[in-house]
Amino acid sequence: MPPITLAWNLWTLKTIKWKIIGSTLSIIVLMGIIIIGPLKIMFSSSSWKTQTILYQNGHLPFKKVEFQMQDVGALGYNKRTVEVIYLTDLFMIVSPVEKDIDQRVEWIKVDKEINELGLKFP
Repeated sequence: MPPITLAWNLWTLKTIKWKIIGSTLSIIVLMGIIIIGPLKIMFSSSSWKTQTILYQNGHLPFKKVEFQMQDVGALGYNKRTVEVIYLTDLFMIVSPVEKDIDQRVEWIKVDKEINELGLKFP
């Protein structure tokens, strides 16, 4: 879309000031897409789905350690294990898991299957 917008701005805008402003904005967006990468932008739209709740915090019931997967189409699945703090059903804070989580007293091992992706494992 940025190349089309760039061409549109250069041909339709009358004053040189607006041509410069319009083309600069289009070039910045195009450079951002090139730097980040179009595949990364497309696949970032897919959300992470919880497959297993590994640990539950004994003091805070809304704090969990989860194994999550992200469907990236023909490239398969991304996988991660993260600590999740649920603020609401829609909002959460995600952070990396510490290495010694199984030795900490406040974490209770749960191993509860959620399978939000609906994958069937043999």
